[in-house]
Amino acid sequence: MTDQQDGEKATNPMELYEKLAAQGDQVRTLKTAKADKDEIEAAVQLLLKLKVEYKQASGQDYKAGCPPSENSGGAYNGPAADGADDQDTVDPWNVSTTNAKGVDYDKLIVRFGSSKINQELVDRIGRVTGRRPHHFLRRGIFFSHRDMHQVLDAYEKHKSFYLYTGRGPSSEAMHVGHLIPFIFTKWLQDVFDIPLVIQLTDDEKYLWKDLSIEDCQRFAIENTRDIIACGFDVNKTFIFSDLEYMGSSPEFFRNVVKVQKHVTFNQVKGIFGFTDSDCIGKISFPATQAAPAFSNSFPEIFGSRKDTQCLIPCAIDQDPYFRMTRDVAPRIGYPKPALMHSTFFPALQGAQTKMSASDANSSIFLTDTPKQIKNKINKYAFSGGKDTVEEHRKYGGNTEVDVSYMYLTFFMEDDERLEKIRQDYASGTLLTGELKKILIETLQPIIAQHQERRKRVTDETVKQFMTPRPLNFKI
Repeated sequence: MTDQQDGEKATNPMELYEKLAAQGDQVRTLKTAKADKDEIEAAVQLLLKLKVEYKQASGQDYKAGCPPSENSGGAYNGPAADGADDQDTVDPWNVSTTNAKGVDYDKLIVRFGSSKINQELVDRIGRVTGRRPHHFLRRGIFFSHRDMHQVLDAYEKHKSFYLYTGRGPSSEAMHVGHLIPFIFTKWLQDVFDIPLVIQLTDDEKYLWKDLSIEDCQRFAIENTRDIIACGFDVNKTFIFSDLEYMGSSPEFFRNVVKVQKHVTFNQVKGIFGFTDSDCIGKISFPATQAAPAFSNSFPEIFGSRKDTQCLIPCAIDQDPYFRMTRDVAPRIGYPKPALMHSTFFPALQGAQTKMSASDANSSIFLTDTPKQIKNKINKYAFSGGKDTVEEHRKYGGNTEVDVSYMYLTFFMEDDERLEKIRQDYASGTLLTGELKKILIETLQPIIAQHQERRKRVTDETVKQFMTPRPLNFKI
């Protein structure tokens, strides 16, 4: 499968690379099956045509197992043309832009070679589930996908799938931005009635951060309490720590090794920007994040089945891991995982960066008191209003850069009220202080309710979720 509809010509090197890999598989399949000579010839001609297009787009010859290099226009984290002033930096560790409106997601879709979640897909999800699409879908917060139509096609034929998402536990307390993928994943679990695996990459944090293994494991448990407090079904959810689970699961580790064998050092350097001074743990880690996308990594849940497709809801900065995974999957006999990508939750200081758990003033933490929430929003939330009340009344505020309004798009479910706020702020009827007050009154009860649910998460509850076991589902 490719991420473009038939008949479209891909110009992104990564898209072309994936199409080439799939076409190569098709040619091999036809030859093995001793298909009609004309059919094989047509497939070979298409393969040659794609190779020419790939060289034109990437400046390099196609080589199986070697995705576009970092210097090609469509590399995993490839930069825009030299001299571009508005280039966004988006990779698994860094997100930044010079634009006060935030990352240009339309450009990112082109650069990463994914597909836009358009109104047609949103409507289809509503029809298939029989439920109103989540406001994250209605508002474009989840904005990009890979193979979601394929997932829905299979689901309509009563062939189900499972969910996989994750969390890198780098601190004891999570912030509200960390909730976004879990809120949406819970909705997907509820409406599709499917199993979910949640990976805690405590090994990654040990490799990348100045933290002890003991700290990373402790953070993983504390983060698990927050994840459970989101309301996941214990009968359909398995949460696991890499440092704990991989050592006890031969099947999981075998899949890690399979991925490792099929990704070269040059590839991971091109994909993730690793250098010769990076430790070898970083270089091998992407295979660990890939393994949960294959169902037989979890024999307690799926047995030996390796054909159950995976859907990964995540922020788009994690996409490089899964483009690598999708490239490897067919070569080791597994279906490609599908993905749904979210936008970034901006820092209080503005949408040029995402929130950081290491900067207390950039974030609203799930441990913050109502007073702390109020003070942070009033003091730090970037305003799209004018300098004086008179100017604001005359010219109105800019909701495209106003952080308080951006936060409301994530956490206010009422579409009509949100639109009224937008209109009032843009017209100058609503002042910045009044907009901040609305956000404070929206967030305070959400955080307070989360804290209450978290208090009820016992050590025994954590153990339940983190114990490998059969889950209650039909696939």
